[in-house]
Amino acid sequence: MRPFFWGLFTGVALTLIAGWYVVFGRENEQVQRAQSTVGAALHQAFDTMEAKLDAFELRGKDIKDDIAHTGQVVRQRARSVSTAISDATTDARITTTLKAKLIADKELTGWKIDVNTSAGLVTLSGTVSTHDQIGRAMLLALETPGVQQVSSTLQVKQ
Repeated sequence: MRPFFWGLFTGVALTLIAGWYVVFGRENEQVQRAQSTVGAALHQAFDTMEAKLDAFELRGKDIKDDIAHTGQVVRQRARSVSTAISDATTDARITTTLKAKLIADKELTGWKIDVNTSAGLVTLSGTVSTHDQIGRAMLLALETPGVQQVSSTLQVKQ
């Protein structure tokens, strides 16, 4: 019986908050500023992602061309002077971090993507539904700290 009352209480609280927002919140200058700030940040993040996809040539067309010519997709990140990847714990961290990113990404979460890491070289294998998803998975890998190169043998499966 107790969980029922907690659920009821939570529902009433959320309804009151939503009601306040509809009646007063949208008019509030601080709420409007917060909305525009969040909107601008989202647009900037989207533009940054688009620019990175172009810079790494990770668009669906680029991926499709690479697969047609070589059967795989390989992209290498610029190596910094202080980067040294050699121990197994770093590879395990890279793999774990990347798998978490792939699961969290709403476009990739339903697909089976395996990750293997060795000395900063990440290999992605499995299946996705579009070439754009291959590019997205590779970009997530390239943005993972410690990754030096990404190789993909991901297959497009409809």
